[in-house]
Amino acid sequence: MGIKIKEQHNQKKESKSAFKRLDKVLKKDISFGKAFNNKQKEKFYLELSILINSGVSLIEALLIFKSNSKEKRVQYLLQKVYDRIIAGNSFSSSLQGLNEFTSYEYYSIKIGEETGSLSKVTELLAQYYERKNQTKKNITSALTYPLIILSTAGLVVLFMLRYVVPMFEDIFERQNVELPAITKLIINVSFFLRNYALIILGTLVILLLLFFFLNKKLWFIKARQNLLLKIPVLSKFIKLIYISQLFQALSMLSTAKLPMLYALELISDMIPFYPLKSILEQIKTDIKKGDSLSESMKQFGHFFEKSTVAMLVVAEETNKTEFIFSKLSEQFEQKVMRQSKTLTTVLEPVIIVLVGLVVGVILVAMYLPMFKLSTVIG
Repeated sequence: MGIKIKEQHNQKKESKSAFKRLDKVLKKDISFGKAFNNKQKEKFYLELSILINSGVSLIEALLIFKSNSKEKRVQYLLQKVYDRIIAGNSFSSSLQGLNEFTSYEYYSIKIGEETGSLSKVTELLAQYYERKNQTKKNITSALTYPLIILSTAGLVVLFMLRYVVPMFEDIFERQNVELPAITKLIINVSFFLRNYALIILGTLVILLLLFFFLNKKLWFIKARQNLLLKIPVLSKFIKLIYISQLFQALSMLSTAKLPMLYALELISDMIPFYPLKSILEQIKTDIKKGDSLSESMKQFGHFFEKSTVAMLVVAEETNKTEFIFSKLSEQFEQKVMRQSKTLTTVLEPVIIVLVGLVVGVILVAMYLPMFKLSTVIG
């Protein structure tokens, strides 16, 4: 499609001037509250992209989305957005300073406005949240069934210790049978659970409340996240999740033609994983000194694989970073999906075997004295 450079330049100038005229009209604040979750953001940005591509103005698109929304709270907030835009704020500035929206979204929208590619940016944001929601869904599905099995098995073991073991204990006391060490241990555990159940329950509640309280403290979040990285199987899965998010964001921001340093700044604010945040801070420092992204990533071999760094080297040499980031994003997304399925496949038999062992130990501990009792009676 032989479009001349001069025509492209004129088209870009017209697009910018048109946007500047529109920018004077579109200036206000957006507030969706907690009801506006990631699933709703995916739908919002997707519909916004489709409507803008169809020639609908931003104001009309917001009104259409508001009328289609079934939640009154969202309708009220979208009306608020509409009123603020009419008052003179741009769409991007309306996102700034609101806890419900990240600086990642704000700068992405701002870039879209400044370059006249708002429809493309909103489409990329929709894709980003689609992938984020899919990743969350994969993780949830991977962990739900094993957790159900574990919870059910825990209740079964508690029932045995609370009701079954005391029955055997009464029989052993009446018959005055000498008990093996394993039987004494199980009986002692049962006795402890029966007599200190309320204390145990109270302690668990206090620990849970303490966790929720401390989880708002930065030092605790950092310590918890660093601890997760020391768990053998889980650490690899967690790394994959956040590396996937990193390359999703890099893919989007490079498509929006954002400078690398600026993009890393936004991603650092966006990703809530402090081990990766500290790595990104060091990478930013290295880039300021003149190093490339691949050179800086080489020193973090515990986080980035050699193959990933090698692809980035090729991307920088061929000036195809946008394409490589997109491919890496897809690659790591597939890895997360495969790993989540593997995690489910591995966890299920492991949990079943562990539960079987616990139940088996309890039963053996209870039946060993019965065998001894039968020989005495015989």
